[in-house]
Amino acid sequence: MKKLLSVLILIGAMTMAQAQTGNVENSRKVATKGFAEREVTPDIIYLSINLKEFYMDGNTKKKASIETLEKQLYDAAMANGVKKEDFTIQNVYSYNYNTKKKGNELLQARQYRLKISNLNNLDVILDKVDPFGIESTSISGYDHSQKKEIEKELKTEAVKDARRNAEILAEADQQGVGKALVINDNSSMNFNDLIPQPRMMSYAKAANDSAFESSGNGLNIDIRPIKLTCYIDVVFELK
Repeated sequence: MKKLLSVLILIGAMTMAQAQTGNVENSRKVATKGFAEREVTPDIIYLSINLKEFYMDGNTKKKASIETLEKQLYDAAMANGVKKEDFTIQNVYSYNYNTKKKGNELLQARQYRLKISNLNNLDVILDKVDPFGIESTSISGYDHSQKKEIEKELKTEAVKDARRNAEILAEADQQGVGKALVINDNSSMNFNDLIPQPRMMSYAKAANDSAFESSGNGLNIDIRPIKLTCYIDVVFELK
């Protein structure tokens, strides 16, 4: 009895689904596309910094440890507004260093990730770290604090655009547009799919060095806006 009841429920569900599909396929409808775009400047930047141990002046008795370099970077980051939770170790590795007395020796290296809101203080942070201990720096990603709200607004604008396009087509045939029957979101608004390039602007050094230094910034780095696009396919009922 239970098996029979389950079969009847399944058949009923399939019949209803087919009926709904048939209603959409057989109804008078118009299919259009909606589009919306906006330029947005990321306000979250993920900075990757690689530090490595080294021997000062090649002296194997004077090693700059990874702990010392990490503390320099950490203190500089905290002093320039980076939150403790936004300073993380991303990777730990080692590399071979050849010495005449000891031969190959493994030195430590670490990769750090800093979450920051702009790059204006980047040179100030790095200036506090021994330059021989900095292996590389790069931008590993971008994001925006209001990303969900921006996506919602763009998708709303795209659906409205699709309806306007449908109304143009319907009016040409002296018809009206009813409710949306099908809405397909074909947009991809991942900030890391559209990586903006840093815009670096070096200030020209003034004849008076003290005037230049008093400005507080020898380098100003900006992030160019990126263009987010949203595409929506909509099928509307004609009435």
